[in-house]
Amino acid sequence: MSETIDTPSRTWPFARAEWLLSWRYLSSRRREGFISVIAGFSFLGILLGVATLIIVMAVMNGFRTELLDRILGLNGHMIVRGAGVMIADYDDLSVRVMKVDGVTRVAPLVEGQVMASTTGNSSGAFVRGMRASDLNDIELISGNIQLGTLEAFDESGGVAIGTRLAGILGITVGDNVTLLSPRGSATPFGTAPRVKAYPVAALFEVGMSEFDAGFIFMPLSEAQRFFKTGDMVSAIEVMITDPDEMNDQLVPIAQAAGPDYEVYNWQQTNSSLFSALQVERNVMFLILTLILIVAALNIISGLIMLVKDKGRDIAVLRTMGATKGAVMRIFFISGASIGVVGTIAGWALGTAFCANIETLRQTLSRLSGVELFSPEIYFLTQMPAKMEPLEVLSVVAMALALSFGATLYPAWRAASLDPVDALRYE
Repeated sequence: MSETIDTPSRTWPFARAEWLLSWRYLSSRRREGFISVIAGFSFLGILLGVATLIIVMAVMNGFRTELLDRILGLNGHMIVRGAGVMIADYDDLSVRVMKVDGVTRVAPLVEGQVMASTTGNSSGAFVRGMRASDLNDIELISGNIQLGTLEAFDESGGVAIGTRLAGILGITVGDNVTLLSPRGSATPFGTAPRVKAYPVAALFEVGMSEFDAGFIFMPLSEAQRFFKTGDMVSAIEVMITDPDEMNDQLVPIAQAAGPDYEVYNWQQTNSSLFSALQVERNVMFLILTLILIVAALNIISGLIMLVKDKGRDIAVLRTMGATKGAVMRIFFISGASIGVVGTIAGWALGTAFCANIETLRQTLSRLSGVELFSPEIYFLTQMPAKMEPLEVLSVVAMALALSFGATLYPAWRAASLDPVDALRYE
C-alpha cells in the first residue's frame, strides 16, 4: 500500500491512490453525510463569492467607463475660463490653444442655467451655446439625433434638447419651448428675467439621464444674445488626443492661454463623482471578499470533522506504510478540490451573468414589476458590465489561495495523527 501512495518514481505530484481516497472521502456516505453537506456549502460559498465579486467589479467598471465616456463625450477634456470674467478674444485664444501638440478640438461656449417651460410643464435645464460645426464634432450628440436635424443649426434659430426633457415638457420637433433666464435687463425695480421662446430643431438621446433630461444646445450667437454676453463667451472647451494624459497637457495649454486664464481638466470638474465611485468600488470589493473567507472557514471546519471521522482509516494507512506526506496530500486534495471546482464554477457563472446582464435586468424588471437600475438614480439607461481580465484573474487567484490555505491546517493535523492513539480509542 505504501508504494501505491508514496512511490518516488511517480511523475505526478499526487499519486492515483491519493486522488481516489480523497474523492471517496468527499463522496456522500451515511456516516459522513453531514460532512458532505458542509463540503457542499463550502462549494456554494466559493462559487457565489467568486461569481459575485466578478459581477460586482464588472458592473462597477462598466458604470465608470460608460459614465466617463458620456461625460467626456459631451464635455471637454479641459476647460479654459477667464479669471472671473468672460472671454472676449476667444477666437485668438482658440487659435493659440489649437497650436498645442495633442489638442484636437477647441470650441467657444456660452453656458447658463434656465427654466424651460411649456403650457403646464416646466423643468430646470442647462443651456450650452455652440457653433454648428463644433456641435457636429460632438459625435455623442450628432450621432444620436432621434428626431429633427442639426443642419443649418446656426441659422435655424432653434435649439436641440434631450428626449427626456422633451418628454417632461411634452413637446417634440417643431414645437416651441420657452426659456427663462435670470440674466435679464436692469430696470428701476431690479433685474427683469430674460424670457424667449425657441423652436425645437432636434431631439438627441445620449443614454445618460442627466444629459437627456437637462441639456439644451443653442447656436452660439443666439446664446450670446439670450444671456447678454455681447461678443464674449463663458469658456473655451478643449479636446485632446488622450484624456489620460491631461496632466502632461495642462501646463502647455495654460502657457498658450496666458496668465489671464485658468485651465481645468475633467478630473477637477468631476472629482467628487469619480472619487465616490472609486471608494464605493474598493469598499464593495472588501465586503464581498468576506464571502470567500467564510467559504474558506467552512472548508477548514469540514476537513477537521472529516479528519476526526477518518481517524481509524488514517491509522490503518500509516501502519501499512503510508507516509505523513501521503496522508497530508490526501486531505489537501479533498479541500483543494472544493476550492478549485467552486472557483471554476463561480468564474463561469459570473462571466455568463456579465455577458447577459442587461437581458437579465429587463427580465427581472418585467417579472417583478419594479424598475431595476432606474436611469434617474444611476444616470445610465442600461446596466453596463465590463470585465477586466486582470481583475478577474486576481479574484480567481485569491479564491484559490484561500481555498488552498484553508486545507493546510486540517491536512497537517491528519498527517500528525498518531496511529497507536487513533486505533486505541476506536
